[in-house]
Amino acid sequence: MNTTLQRAIVLSLLALLMAATRSHVFTHFTPVPDASWAVFLIGGFYLRDWARWAFPALMALAVAIDWMVIRGQGMDFFAHYCVSPGYWMLVPAHAAMWAGGHWLRRHYTDASPGALARLAAVVVVATATCHLFAQGGFYWLSPAVAEPTVAGWAANYGHWFGPYLAATAMFVAVAAVAQVLSEVVARHAGPARQRKRG
Repeated sequence: MNTTLQRAIVLSLLALLMAATRSHVFTHFTPVPDASWAVFLIGGFYLRDWARWAFPALMALAVAIDWMVIRGQGMDFFAHYCVSPGYWMLVPAHAAMWAGGHWLRRHYTDASPGALARLAAVVVVATATCHLFAQGGFYWLSPAVAEPTVAGWAANYGHWFGPYLAATAMFVAVAAVAQVLSEVVARHAGPARQRKRG
């Protein structure tokens, strides 16, 4: 499988994952959490050479999904509770996740305890930064928060950080296991091919 085909498959899977999980983001009642933040981190890892167009494409998909869900509820997109000037802070929020994945890829050679430690650190730092933009944008720029205060913002940030971190970590862990398995298969396939040639 060539690199272009691999990237196309990864991009397609990430788009499907986001479409399947983000469609519930405005109802807050779903058995499967929103995978969007993990999608951008994983995209930054696998699609860094396509970043100029893959990131905007995934960002456009996220907005399109939000628009379809809100319109499907019979509401005007721009009149929805979650769509305010702060909504557009999702662009730097998702960019923070993408940058985390990009940094991780630059420092990745193969599966190892060091790589796992870097992954864990990146998931926490990128998610905290993403949450800072996403939650902060809504809290400080949305008319839904009548009297914003630093204490209120900090309490809100802390309340939602854990669930977002858990959801992101869950999806990234699945991707990490898939990466390790692909490396194991590739290592075993190499000697097998050499034996057949011999």
